[in-house]
Amino acid sequence: MRFKKTLFVFAITLVLSSAALGQDKTLGAIKGKVRVETGTPGGVTVVVRRGEKEVTRSTTGKDGDFLVSKLTPGMYGLTFRKPGLSIGSMEDIEVKAGKTRSLGDRLILTIDEGSIAFLSGSVFNAAGRSVPNVKVELSRIMEDGNTKKIDGRVTTETGSFKFRLSPEPGKYRVSVKADGSEPVTKDVEIDGAAVYRVALSLPAKSQ
Repeated sequence: MRFKKTLFVFAITLVLSSAALGQDKTLGAIKGKVRVETGTPGGVTVVVRRGEKEVTRSTTGKDGDFLVSKLTPGMYGLTFRKPGLSIGSMEDIEVKAGKTRSLGDRLILTIDEGSIAFLSGSVFNAAGRSVPNVKVELSRIMEDGNTKKIDGRVTTETGSFKFRLSPEPGKYRVSVKADGSEPVTKDVEIDGAAVYRVALSLPAKSQ
């Protein structure tokens, strides 16, 4: 009985191994890693094409890695898309039977300034002069009214600052505080890809 069971398990293993080897011999794969200029490389859509016709698609993991398998041998092109980033592409990628074509991490997606929101502003003192080197904080105002800090900047020599945001509708709060002054805040509503400007004036220092 034990011999028959062992023989059965061996037969099943042999069949599965043969199937796997057969698959490896007839199909190929493409793997690689996407890097981004800013933000996270996860969630980038990877479209696999033959010419202009889409064959399949995948999504990068949190570190930007992707693997597209079960591809018939031939030449392929890849298109990379993620909201807020420029569209990337790679062409003339040859896939061979039983092989995984590695593309490394050569592709870097840059910011698409036409599809993001800019929150640009300046900080002034009570006399109307620009205030350099002060900390500006940006928080997201949640639906329950609470705030969540998402970014921070130090004003330039001309007292200016700039944040890059997703174009999705949302409400944000800009806060600034200089030594000896009360904090100043201003709320801004973002409703699309555009440049939003804000000016914050610090009160006079108390004597």
